[in-house]
Amino acid sequence: MIRPISQARPELGSGFPTLLRKELMRFWKVGLQTIAAPVVTALLYLLIFSHVLEDSVQVYDSIPYTAFLIPGLMMMSMLQNSFANPSSSLIQSRITGNLIFVLLPPFSHRQIFTAYLMASVVRGLAVGACIWMVALFFVPLPVQAPLWMLVFAVLSCWILGTLGLIAGLWSEKFDQLAAFQNFLIVPATFLSGVFYSIYSLPPFWQAVSRFNPVFYMIDGFRYGFFAVSDVSPWRGLAIVLAVAVLLSLFALRLLARGYKLRS
Repeated sequence: MIRPISQARPELGSGFPTLLRKELMRFWKVGLQTIAAPVVTALLYLLIFSHVLEDSVQVYDSIPYTAFLIPGLMMMSMLQNSFANPSSSLIQSRITGNLIFVLLPPFSHRQIFTAYLMASVVRGLAVGACIWMVALFFVPLPVQAPLWMLVFAVLSCWILGTLGLIAGLWSEKFDQLAAFQNFLIVPATFLSGVFYSIYSLPPFWQAVSRFNPVFYMIDGFRYGFFAVSDVSPWRGLAIVLAVAVLLSLFALRLLARGYKLRS
């Protein structure tokens, strides 16, 4: 009988690096799909929206709309890919039956969580960096506050990676995972200020946007580029950090219980 994950007692030199490497190589070996495809998608958004709205939309003083758009597209792609990495890995492992090879070794639930989370953050940051490099061919985009940019990028990928882990544990079929993404992740991402400032919205929708954690992720990340944001970056940081901690504790609890893993 498989022991509960929380009862495992890993020793020094355990297989944690192997699990992490497996999750990293899983997306790296299909980089055309996991890295290049999101970059092309973001580039298409950039070309279409910048062409249509560049001369008609002014968001911040002296900041062109194309420049304003790029951090939002970067963050949107980073979030979607951070979510996709652990969720797709778990659902594929469950369906193909090779999840047993993660459960049998003496991994603690913290090691499993850390391996999946680190891989999702790496994938998200890799996608964001590639989009940034491509976008530099269209408009110069200097970073005014690099530490803010990095902190919000890592925390945001952490949150969506944790959500992806939770979704992968909960989903037993691909359509359940697709529902989780299509009805939660995609709407929260698109309605968070990727393409606009919330101050361009009516007051009611401005208030609604402030209940969306993804808004604070994108707004704080954008602050790292322009040192301008819709809300205080400190407030955004507090909210994003609180969400990251709460989701992580919930995911760790599920893993410790072996939720839908030992059945």
